[in-house]
Amino acid sequence: MSAGSQATDRKPLVEVRDLITRFDLKGGAFGRVTGRVHAVEGVSFDILPGETLALVGESGCGKSTVARSIMQLDKPLSGSIRYDGNEMVGARRAALARFRREVQMVFQDPFSSLNPRMTIGQALTDPMRVHRIAPRGALQKRAAELLAKVHLPPEYLDRYPHAFSGGQRQRICIARALALDPRLLIADEAVASLDVTIQAQVINLLMDLQRDMSIAILFISHDMAVVERIAHRVAVMYLGEIVEIGDRRSVFGNPQHPYTRKLLSTVPVADPAQRSVGREPMSDEIPSALRGIDFVPIRLAMNAVSPTHFVRETA
Repeated sequence: MSAGSQATDRKPLVEVRDLITRFDLKGGAFGRVTGRVHAVEGVSFDILPGETLALVGESGCGKSTVARSIMQLDKPLSGSIRYDGNEMVGARRAALARFRREVQMVFQDPFSSLNPRMTIGQALTDPMRVHRIAPRGALQKRAAELLAKVHLPPEYLDRYPHAFSGGQRQRICIARALALDPRLLIADEAVASLDVTIQAQVINLLMDLQRDMSIAILFISHDMAVVERIAHRVAVMYLGEIVEIGDRRSVFGNPQHPYTRKLLSTVPVADPAQRSVGREPMSDEIPSALRGIDFVPIRLAMNAVSPTHFVRETA
């Protein structure tokens, strides 16, 4: 069994294996490659139908690049991305179009995610019209149903994005993602720009939608407190690698990697007596992922803590 998989008889919806994504940096008069950003290095994990896998780490650790690589927005250097048993790396246009229809993204900034010149009704019906999800005469009714799913009234269909708060806009973005009946949502820091109260409402909404629609979620975040609320399993990223992955209870209750323990040190603890117990202060910044062109990364092994919990060796 792979370190990125879960001990279960259920077939994974998504299987990522040994994913590597790097970016060349060029300089000089001739634009030669002078270095490479090793954004993602040998990442492997599964996402099961109807579960939430949280990919967590500080800014610059590579977690958003993982999402963009899965969607083929950033081209992986190597590795495998299988969706519903089919390889997506190098897939034909028709297979990739189906994949992108069934895998939808919700981004961090709800203000730039919506076209200010389109009404909410247009934003919701446009993808359905392009992909022929519903008959033209039924698009407005379907759009109203989507708003109802995210607890917004149908009269919002005729309004423009500037009329809404950040939390309302993010609900609209979620409704738009649901328009194509996806099987997987990739939520890339989808609540990071919202205040705490609105964060909780959006998290509860995502959990309700997952329960009602059996949607899988790849939830990308730097906030361990939010992750603890929503995730079934947690993958911790550091410098482009997954350094620990396991079920939520194991990762939060028995963290093995030093970086995981540092991330957990940022989670507020209500009991004053427990605030300093086994907690390591978060002080160091993540080193740069920029490397020379001849750099060869050292691949450290992942060891099993339990059948559902794995940790990468430290150098």
